[in-house]
Amino acid sequence: MWYNNILETIGNTPVIRLNRVCKGLKGTFLVKVEYFNPGHSIKDRIAVKMIEDAEKKGMLSPGGTIVEGTSGNTGMGLALTAVAKGYKCVCTLPDKQSKEKMDILRAVGAEVVVTPTNVSPDDPRSYYSVARKINKETPNSIYPNQYDNLSNTAAHYETTGPEIWKQTNGLITHFAAGVGTGGTICGITQYLKEQKSSIISVGIDTYGSVFKKYKETGIFDENEIYSYLTEGIGEDILPKNVNFNLIDQFIKVTDKDGAIMARRLSREEGLFVGWSSGSAVFGALEYARTHPLKDSDIMLIILPDHGSRYLGKIYNDIWMQDHGFVESRVVVSARVLAERNRELKLAYVKPGDTVETAINLMKNFQISQLPVMENDHNLGSLTNKDILTRLIENPDLKNKPVKNIMGKPFPLVGIDDSLETLSTMINKDNKAILVRDEKGKISIITEYDLLMAFSS
Repeated sequence: MWYNNILETIGNTPVIRLNRVCKGLKGTFLVKVEYFNPGHSIKDRIAVKMIEDAEKKGMLSPGGTIVEGTSGNTGMGLALTAVAKGYKCVCTLPDKQSKEKMDILRAVGAEVVVTPTNVSPDDPRSYYSVARKINKETPNSIYPNQYDNLSNTAAHYETTGPEIWKQTNGLITHFAAGVGTGGTICGITQYLKEQKSSIISVGIDTYGSVFKKYKETGIFDENEIYSYLTEGIGEDILPKNVNFNLIDQFIKVTDKDGAIMARRLSREEGLFVGWSSGSAVFGALEYARTHPLKDSDIMLIILPDHGSRYLGKIYNDIWMQDHGFVESRVVVSARVLAERNRELKLAYVKPGDTVETAINLMKNFQISQLPVMENDHNLGSLTNKDILTRLIENPDLKNKPVKNIMGKPFPLVGIDDSLETLSTMINKDNKAILVRDEKGKISIITEYDLLMAFSS
């Protein structure tokens, strides 16, 4: 049996179990490896769908031109579609995208127009604006607009979602994917939740993007927007393909953590993947650390593209060193900080203990914060400042149970989370974090511990 053209080979990508990078976590972690598509990325799926839908609507006729603003992978899918169907293809890319992506696009016949990264979306120099301008000036052309074209979501609802459901035998409980245009996560999530509404969908975002805060507050905060290096996830706009009602939670991942995880996937799992794939896995594992899975749970993570797109960046040791991303043989992590405190007994109070008990405990241990726990469950937190404020308002609280005044629990982090990750979680609203080792022992890491780590 043979295929009539390259487009017929798109889809039915394999699902593979992770074995090493998720060590110590409960549950089963699976990845759907989208670099098995002919264009080496998940975007092949939406490229064909958008063009075929446009053809059905009479928006594109033979000999026409496809013009798209892209981070590279959608452009590749569109370029392959153009080759198979006899169209021309023009791709606009921001200059932060890898040289490999640009070279590959040119190799398959696409015209590449490079635009500046650090401009607003409505700036005439942005890759969105330049693509629209070329489309307007080119007869018999189409601007698919993967951000707002709902054929993007439909492609994954019709193909990727059903594949995942079938490949996991309907046993999937959690799903995670990077969020850029939003089509991947929302199309798949919509299909999966129609089959089983209890499935939890986790969106992976990057620092410098608006998604996480918008999901949590409904506010489009321009202060959240700044330049970042990770390619393919995060946005400074709200694409129509992002349905925030479908995504249960967002996790943000730093450029560095995503890059290092991509390299780990290559070395430890044999999966030579791109940068956003590293971000997706890192973020999914962070979710699993803060929301522990059961042994029976199955989390599937989308790996969008291939590592060959990033040979000059995250797989280049000099580039990694220049950006401060080089993996050190001695990494200060939660494990290291917990080891430093291994001789110290964790001080905590139970919800029914009195506020006075908490005060005495802080005094005896000379500490300024306490977790509120019971049966190893992290239920809440207390700080000396909060206690003092409440006692000034009502001195009688001294004899009341701490559950009446406790705040949100201190976050629980992974034992191997980096110092950089830990430092982002301690701030004016959160004075400490907890870490649980493989044996179940819980330790606390405070502002002072981090300060000593940075100074050592």
